[in-house]
Amino acid sequence: RHACAGHSHSDRQLQINWPAHFPSVKSQFMSLLNLSIATTDYDHFRDIRMGFVKPEGIDLNWLNLGHHECFARFTANREFDISELSFAKFTTQVTRPDSDIIGLPIVCSRLFRFSSFYVNKKSGIKSVKDLIGKKVGSPEWAHSAAVYMRGWLHNDMGVKLQDVKWYQAGANAPGREEKVEITLPEGVELTRVADKSLSEMLASGEIDCAIIARPPTCFLEGHPDVVRLFPDFLDMEDEYFAKTKVWPIMHIIAMKKSVVEENPWVPRNLFNAFLESKRRSIERLMDPAVSRYPLPWLATYARKMRDKFEGDTFPYGIEENRPTWELMAKYTFQQGIAHREFTPEEIFPQGMMTKVVI
Repeated sequence: RHACAGHSHSDRQLQINWPAHFPSVKSQFMSLLNLSIATTDYDHFRDIRMGFVKPEGIDLNWLNLGHHECFARFTANREFDISELSFAKFTTQVTRPDSDIIGLPIVCSRLFRFSSFYVNKKSGIKSVKDLIGKKVGSPEWAHSAAVYMRGWLHNDMGVKLQDVKWYQAGANAPGREEKVEITLPEGVELTRVADKSLSEMLASGEIDCAIIARPPTCFLEGHPDVVRLFPDFLDMEDEYFAKTKVWPIMHIIAMKKSVVEENPWVPRNLFNAFLESKRRSIERLMDPAVSRYPLPWLATYARKMRDKFEGDTFPYGIEENRPTWELMAKYTFQQGIAHREFTPEEIFPQGMMTKVVI
């Protein structure tokens, strides 16, 4: 009831918390590796972010930021140990000589992008071939959505990079700048516009088309001249996946290479925890017993997608996503974003996907 002579209350409290006969508990607690991480808010990251799933041996200091802020701050200053990063911007940085970052085959965001072509009807663009000779904008050259679609045009549809007059500007506000160095292929013309947005230029007819992840403001506000080039994009994306098995990855997890060099066990432990967090997210999504999300028939739709994607609607890992990793390696090198063409095994920690079979 009373503090012992010579010992303050705080001293006694510390003695109670860490009794001498439990040194292993204190040692285990103090040995956790503290790492900072920045991502936007994803349901498939929820359980690891909130601490319901814990990566073995790691204490994560999680910053919940908008993804563009994650990209900018990690790319410019390496402010975090681990960060969500645009896949296109990642390829530039990971293929630099003596790169200081490495990736984890964890997918933050992935989307098909045939819905991302917006055209001004007055330009007369009715088909892909009509883009030849036209002015086409994107928020950055190293913009993952645009990289996939430019690569598709160039390699599959006969509309070469050199056939289009390219523009770069902020999506809905002026002033957006390229975040990584690029080396444009010979013959490619790119005009940077600092004082106007793509939305403004598309509505006015200054550009004919925009390839953009978010619908431009002019489209959302119902501008009579701005429409999607592919209103049947869902059918196109379904056919594209069936043919290629490419499920386009927009954002992945990157981390400082120094963390891996000093702690080679970290990547796999993080991967295991992210995988479990995703499993719980999908389990919630497919639960038919309660309305976890405010949409009708969502669980039924999710089960249909599970069948379409052969059991895993959002795969992590190297082999599980090989067609997508390899396609982005090809496209980013073709477009002067990656410094060299790479293999998936080069951009992730060696041996992190070692099989563990019991």
